[in-house]
Amino acid sequence: MRKIGFLLFLDCSLLDFTGPLTAFDVANRLSAGATAPYQLRVMSEQGGMLESASGTAVITHPLDRSAFDTLIIAGGAGPREGVLSDTLLDYTRHAAGKARRVASVCTGAFVLAAAGLLDGKRATTHWRMAARLQRMHPSVQVDSDKIFIKDGKVWTSAGISAGIDLALALIEEDLGVELARAVARELVVYHRRPGGQSQFSNLLEMDPPSSRIREALSYARNHLHESLSADRLAEIACLSRRQFDRAFSAETGQTPAKAIEKLRAEAARPRVEAGEESLENIARAVGFDDPERMRRAFLRVFGYPPQAIRRAQRQQEALYL
Repeated sequence: MRKIGFLLFLDCSLLDFTGPLTAFDVANRLSAGATAPYQLRVMSEQGGMLESASGTAVITHPLDRSAFDTLIIAGGAGPREGVLSDTLLDYTRHAAGKARRVASVCTGAFVLAAAGLLDGKRATTHWRMAARLQRMHPSVQVDSDKIFIKDGKVWTSAGISAGIDLALALIEEDLGVELARAVARELVVYHRRPGGQSQFSNLLEMDPPSSRIREALSYARNHLHESLSADRLAEIACLSRRQFDRAFSAETGQTPAKAIEKLRAEAARPRVEAGEESLENIARAVGFDDPERMRRAFLRVFGYPPQAIRRAQRQQEALYL
């Protein structure tokens, strides 16, 4: 039996841990073995009743020296704001050192980073918090694109429902793809969104703190069909190229070139799914110039080519006809 520990904080997001917790619970119920594969334990620093961000109280166990196969850190206001005690960070280091795997959901990555467990590693978090995580912990290689990332024994995931994708990936690693698929069917979710798939529309909603980077992004959104070089965007922001590259990466968590590719892919996707235009016309309209460039961008951003996304949309629509 694998012991899974969930570490919670005051004002935690319920879905950050109830999503993965439910996935492991379903795996227990669907497992054919005589013994459930997982033992689940929910903890907090003090133990007892813990109030979530929604006001719902959760019963938790206090921290102890129990060893876990997998330690999962949930997100919340405390981790996001860096309000973490030395006791908590020492516990995280100790428990992670004994665990086979350690994982975070959403802003739980801030706890792993503060404990030094993400130094030199690739990691992700909720897209809205990615730039802050990078600023607070420059030794971490933050990738705001990914739904989840595995780097050695450390797994990190994006926000909220991405914790379910993370749990399904962990279950698949432990118990095989068929059981993970069965759990996904029971939860009525996809099995499973690949970890490399992009977090949905993060750049389309992003609101960087500085007006200059906001203006550059706004210009890019409204001129996707044009050539959008980093030099042009720096000019729009009234910054030197070097200043612009640094500021843009710090505030968005990615390079200008990567951001423009993502903006174009996100603008193209609903048109691809609608199925009313040729892929060539869509590519040209959003600035990719040709379908092959759009195909490569879709693979990087969504994990699937445009043809596969259009086909999946048609199949889904057919279910309701």
